[in-house]
Amino acid sequence: MLDTTDVFVVGGGPAGLAAAIAARQQGLRVVVADSAKPPIDKPCGEGLLPDAIAALTRLGVQVPAVDAFAFRGIRFLSSELCAEAPFPSGETGISVRRTVLHRLMADRAAGLGVNFLWQTAVMGISGEEVRLAGRTSANRAFRAKWIVGADGASSRVRRWAGLDEHTRTGFRYAYRRHYRVAPWTDRMEVYWGVRSQGYTTGVNNGQVCVALASRDPKLRMEEALLAFPELNARVRGAETVSSERGALTANRMLRRVCRGNVALVGDASGTVDAIAGEGLGLSFNQATILANCLKSGDLSRYQLEHRRLARRPLLMARLLLTLDGRPWLQRRTLQVFRQQPPLFRRLVAFHIGAIPPSHLAFDGLTLGWGLLTA
Repeated sequence: MLDTTDVFVVGGGPAGLAAAIAARQQGLRVVVADSAKPPIDKPCGEGLLPDAIAALTRLGVQVPAVDAFAFRGIRFLSSELCAEAPFPSGETGISVRRTVLHRLMADRAAGLGVNFLWQTAVMGISGEEVRLAGRTSANRAFRAKWIVGADGASSRVRRWAGLDEHTRTGFRYAYRRHYRVAPWTDRMEVYWGVRSQGYTTGVNNGQVCVALASRDPKLRMEEALLAFPELNARVRGAETVSSERGALTANRMLRRVCRGNVALVGDASGTVDAIAGEGLGLSFNQATILANCLKSGDLSRYQLEHRRLARRPLLMARLLLTLDGRPWLQRRTLQVFRQQPPLFRRLVAFHIGAIPPSHLAFDGLTLGWGLLTA
């Protein structure tokens, strides 16, 4: 006789854990399987914007101050130019090591009664059946009312469910490393270069995370840092406390994120380029909505809400990517932001969902005029 559960989550990263936590908050029985064992790491910028923190709080996960670093705004830098703005209403973001976040979320899920199958690969799904590797012949599958694919951008659940149809932009290549150096600012910094962008946030009082992204598959961190002399000077000679880790990043939008009793969440359900810094926040919000739909027994609303959640991050990523590889446009844009600080403040407010896109319409005309006259 097969083991049974209400929800079977394939993938035990932050997206899968968020889905599991949210489902347990709705009173559903949940099993999570992952071929890895915790803590699960992944290359990412590790910054959580204020809206992501709010979503994480709704899941009942609190990041202790000692394990994180608070940042209070965003700073753009290009050559000698700089533009910065605080988050509205005194809001803050935090940056936290991915392994720390994973431990906190796994502990929260376990405390709610989620059952884990670590180091257990899922070999396939069929109807309500989830087939597992490495199990005894009498216990090699689960029967689940709902199956959630949270197994990343290369999701096998997505392929098995026939949900692979998508549109996407060109891939970019992102790398991340940590340095033992005290954070020098309470801003998330974005460095604009000819071939790449650099991103920095403190992750605690003694470490900084540096991430770099470009369209060049051969560009690595040591070479890329030379394009940002100020950033390079700050980390030169500092002890590296993590290895260089890389991943692909792109805007990828699926035609559908659910079919039958299968739903996708996190990167399995589509991705936003890392330049927007919204991946984790999106997955946390998706998880809450998905759990509500699972509880009601109707996934149709999840498709609509998933698309709504992605609109702002995708728009933000597309706006920012217009600057990629265009030094002249980077300089002119930062000149306009320096001359008209309210423009950048409203862009940051839009970035975290504090104002709707309609509030940017006039700003777009102002920025366009500024670019022509800068």
